[in-house]
Amino acid sequence: MTDYQQLNAKLAALTEGIAHPISNLANAAALLWHSLPDLNWAGFYLLEGEKLVLGPFQGKTACIEIPLGRGVCGTAAAQDRSQLVPDVHAFRGHIACDSASRSEIVVPLHKDGAVVGVLDIDSPSLARFTREDLEGLEAFARTLERQDFLPKL
Repeated sequence: MTDYQQLNAKLAALTEGIAHPISNLANAAALLWHSLPDLNWAGFYLLEGEKLVLGPFQGKTACIEIPLGRGVCGTAAAQDRSQLVPDVHAFRGHIACDSASRSEIVVPLHKDGAVVGVLDIDSPSLARFTREDLEGLEAFARTLERQDFLPKL
């Protein structure tokens, strides 16, 4: 079981007062990668116009661009709603950036109330993520948002 309160405290300590978005997101991805078991991808996509573009991450290579509304990430961004997907192959419109991914959790990131990107976590195991993971990762995203370094559209 992941201690999300401790994870978020570590994130705040790493990013507080640091105004370098890419560096902060890179450290956040590394923190997730080394803190959460059974992952094959942890990172960020940032909104550019009508598509999400690959940002800092840890794990296997990934899709570079994802259209809004497509796949789990594009759906989360377009609907401004977190996605907890126990089986990505059952998700309509899933984009298989990595065929080994079986479950996924995606949380929108905001600046000034608008979606500016998503936090994306993948696992090679079915139903890897729980409601507790969703709530913990939503808190992680809010910690990033509070640091006020995310890029504005």
